[in-house]
Formats: sequence, C-alpha cells, structure tokens
Amino acid sequence: MVEVIGIGALNIDKLYLVELIGAAGEEVGVYSVSEQPGGSAANTIAALTRLGIKTGFIGRVGDDADGAYLRSEMVKEGVDTRGIEVARGRTGSAIVLVDPGGERSMYVHPGVNDAISLTPDNISYAKSARYLHLSSFVGENVIDVQSKILDRSKAEISFAPGMLYVRRGLDALKEIISNARVVFLNRDEIEMLTKSGYREGAGELNEVGAEIVVVTLGGDGCYIRTSDAEVSIPSFAVRVVDTTGAGDAFCAGFLYGLLNDEPLGVCGRLGNFVAAKCIGAVGAREGLPRKIEIAEK
Repeated sequence: MVEVIGIGALNIDKLYLVELIGAAGEEVGVYSVSEQPGGSAANTIAALTRLGIKTGFIGRVGDDADGAYLRSEMVKEGVDTRGIEVARGRTGSAIVLVDPGGERSMYVHPGVNDAISLTPDNISYAKSARYLHLSSFVGENVIDVQSKILDRSKAEISFAPGMLYVRRGLDALKEIISNARVVFLNRDEIEMLTKSGYREGAGELNEVGAEIVVVTLGGDGCYIRTSDAEVSIPSFAVRVVDTTGAGDAFCAGFLYGLLNDEPLGVCGRLGNFVAAKCIGAVGAREGLPRKIEIAEK
C-alpha cells in the first residue's frame, strides 16, 4: 500500500545565489547557478521516501528534457511514478533567487502542471493512499480538480497551500481545509489567510474543520494547535544556506511522525529536524536526511 501520495506541481528549480534580492531597476551579481528538481508536494514526497515511507505522486511533466529529468529523479528516490503523466508541452519551472542569508524569492511558470485533470486512473490511484498531501498550483481551476479527487478518496488529507493558494482567500480553500487532518502554513501565510495573529488564526482554522494546524516560524520553530491543545517546539540551531524547500521538508518530518503515531510534540520536532537539514544545503532536496539520521538524532 502507498502510504502518502502527493498531488501538486512538478517544477525544475533554476537556483541563482545572488548578492542580494534586488529592487526594481537594480543590477545584482549572481555567483552560483544550478538546476534542481522542485515542486512543493514533490519535495515533501521525495523527503518522505528518504525516510522510508512508501510514496507516490499525481502530477504532470512535459515531453521535454526537464520532464524526463524530474521523472527520473522521482524514480531514483524510490517514488511510485505511475500517477505522473507525460504531456505535450513545457515542464513547469521556477526561478529561485537566494541571498547570502539564505532567504529566497521565487517566480513560477506552470508549464503543463495546470492542465492536470480528473481521470479514472488518478482517482483510483488516490484511493490507494493512507494520506494525500496537497500543495498549490498557479492556475485558478486546479484546486477544483484536487477537491474532486479528495471527494472520491477516503484518505487522510494533508494540505500545504503555500502563498499561491493563500492569496486566493479563505473561502477558496475552505472545502479542503474543512476536511484536512493537518494543514501546514508559515507565519506570513496564516496571518494573510485569517487576518489574525498566527495563534488566533490557527484556532480559526480548527473551527473551519482542520484537525491539526501547524505554523512554521523559521528560527522560532513551530506552533501546533488542535481544538483542545497547543504546542510550541523550538528550532534546531543550524547555519542557513538556502531556505528553498524548508517548509516542504518540515511537512515530511511532521507527516513521518503522524504515520508512526507519534505525539504532536514529537511530530513538530521531527519536522524541525528535517527542515534544518534541508536549509543547510542549496536546493530543496540536496540536504534531505535519510531514515538512519532520524533514528540517530
């Protein structure tokens, strides 16, 4: 049985390590360029696979070299790729600018990602999972496809909407949030989504229906809230190289804890650990730990 299936975009990340993230009109030096696999849910699925979880993915790549590369990277990680469709067109891509402090900005071109559709095959595949982990797409209508897949699956729902979905507002996300076992947001996202501080905002999402709301707080660790409990977990001390994929890595660590029936405090600590490993290297996946590192931590 596949334990977690991701549903999200598959992107080639074009990472530029820059002197600073410039304002309009500035000219800025670039001192390193690389291309790496990306996509929020895809990064989480890759991280879970390294931790020994059986995973799969539903998504699209183009019939180009980038698509072949992304698919081969998922195969290399050990992800079940039967749900990844190869379509005519350009694979999704993201330009990622990373400053010397590890902070980044991202510009996403969806390519064929936004043409994902509801099919008997991906519905059947989604039904085989214990958890479905969702992240955002650029296109306006893809969230409807995700919702329809969820409607036909009895899997637990894990949702990391990210800023692309958060900007659409709470009404657009309520259907998924109300059915979610766990929702992951960072401080900026939850405060934008709920127009409240992160603690109050987490409570509001519990009231909407999310069983567990997790807010990542960067160097301040994470905050976890259910309808009857609150937990704050401090971060691990680490030298920040690149924060790309940190939230995706956190989701993987936290879900690993849930899948192993760990208490929420342990799940939060596992999320912080996997995120700390991620931000110590360039790119969303380069620093992701293996299961043995979790066992030894």
